[in-house]
Amino acid sequence: MISQNILKVENLSKKYVSGIIRTIMTIGVLNVSFELKEGHVVSLVGESGSGKSTVANIILRFIEPTEGNIFFDGKNILKMNKKKYYRMVQGIFQDPYSSFNSFYRIDHVLKQAYSYARPNYTRSSRQKEFIDILTRVGLDPYETLGRYPHQISGGQLQRILIARALLFEPKLLIADEPTSMIDSSSRAGILNLFKELKQEYNITILFITHDIGQAQYLSDRVIVMKNGEIIEQGATNDVFLYPKESYTQNLLNCVPSLYRKWN
Repeated sequence: MISQNILKVENLSKKYVSGIIRTIMTIGVLNVSFELKEGHVVSLVGESGSGKSTVANIILRFIEPTEGNIFFDGKNILKMNKKKYYRMVQGIFQDPYSSFNSFYRIDHVLKQAYSYARPNYTRSSRQKEFIDILTRVGLDPYETLGRYPHQISGGQLQRILIARALLFEPKLLIADEPTSMIDSSSRAGILNLFKELKQEYNITILFITHDIGQAQYLSDRVIVMKNGEIIEQGATNDVFLYPKESYTQNLLNCVPSLYRKWN
């Protein structure tokens, strides 16, 4: 079965103008184009300031592009109803703690998402789904639902964010540096969870990372960004085994040699 494009980004640019007479221009991203096939994981890789998070924020409709178009399932996202769009596209973010209101317990957080995703729900169906989805992401629902965010580790909070996103049954997950602020022992578990979700639910994932080793482990395709532009993209093995750009090679040199050998 041939995978269809679920997301198409065409000539995307974001420019910021500042100064007293608005003459200072800063480039966030410039002429970025790529496609995501359904059920694939694509990683945006680059150093801080490369523009990868700006791309993610535009796709999530947090900021507006200066130029270019983005099509989701063949429809221009800027013309889509946001409420419907967010039922199909969900984000997972870098800092799990900032994604929660510390005054609300986890069950309240999930209830808010569930009422948005499932307007016509019953209390029994909601509770059953909370138990099922938290179990699916590797948490004990009976220990988790009654707790507050400060009582839970960063890795567990990130799993709850993934569970919350799954309540919407999204077609696309955008994961922006989801492992960079959790301890190293939790990172592998989160990466493996993304792999499992891709296989089990056929979810498409746009994975943003500065860690090219994680991209190698998780991705079907890799897009390398530098200074707001794409400098290289292709199938994961092609990019990592035969990098065309010295910048890509420098990123690869940062990956421990044992990791490269075993993978």
